[in-house]
Amino acid sequence: MLLMRRAGTGFFDGLYSLPGGHVEAGESILAAAARECAEELAVGVEAAQLHMLGVVHRLSDTNRVDFFVRAAQWTGTARIAEPHKCDALGWYRRDALPPAMVPYVAAALAAGAGPWVLELGWA
Repeated sequence: MLLMRRAGTGFFDGLYSLPGGHVEAGESILAAAARECAEELAVGVEAAQLHMLGVVHRLSDTNRVDFFVRAAQWTGTARIAEPHKCDALGWYRRDALPPAMVPYVAAALAAGAGPWVLELGWA
């Protein structure tokens, strides 16, 4: 899987994560994922070709819900398209992830191929 090391954002900087971001008004989850792949990786992903893996409901600075999807196809070659937010990019096997991972992303990746729902940080 393709992981990015966050940098310069103030949110988990120095840790590896998946491409992602916020869903904009009027946008579906899958459309948001496709847009974020274009913005962060400069690759084309068709929303209809994405597959939902699972959901993380986590207690963080606020109540957060994160959706995890898988892209089996894309066009272009992935690169760091937002160098002010990411300073490293690499392909990793699920059984050989970098040790410095965003904790909730590591938990989601450990959950497997899905579908799954994780609740993290709640009493």
